[in-house]
Amino acid sequence: MVGPMAHSRARHNPADGRPPVRRAAGTVAVLFLLIGLLGFVPGITSGASDLRFAGHGSGAYLFGVFQVSVLHNLVHLLFGVAGLALARTVGGARAFLVGGGAVYLVLWLYGLAVDHDTGANVLPVNDADDWLHLGLGVGMIALGVLTGRARP
Repeated sequence: MVGPMAHSRARHNPADGRPPVRRAAGTVAVLFLLIGLLGFVPGITSGASDLRFAGHGSGAYLFGVFQVSVLHNLVHLLFGVAGLALARTVGGARAFLVGGGAVYLVLWLYGLAVDHDTGANVLPVNDADDWLHLGLGVGMIALGVLTGRARP
């Protein structure tokens, strides 16, 4: 037997029937929430005692690599909440992925342009953040475009 009744004890999959773009947006949103929370956890964030509200002076590094601040973590949390809200519709999910990807490409350009050791670096970002922002931007746009297409 094939299909939803293939196994009489099979549990319902909550993703059944949800368009791929909504699943992708929801997954990305949950990841942003997780990263935003982990940015406050000592041990996962090295130098958590040096965490500052904003600016390049924050000495906290998520996974010991990505420079973070309270503002940086809050942006990730807000991005995650917005993503979950937008993932409720196909159009919203696509807008979150493509629009959010565009925002991350702008952040990548900001990271390339700003002097990392000045007050203009308010988020803060470092070279690892810059590369991550590029990957997130390209990946989110690709997910929005590729999963948002109508099936033939």
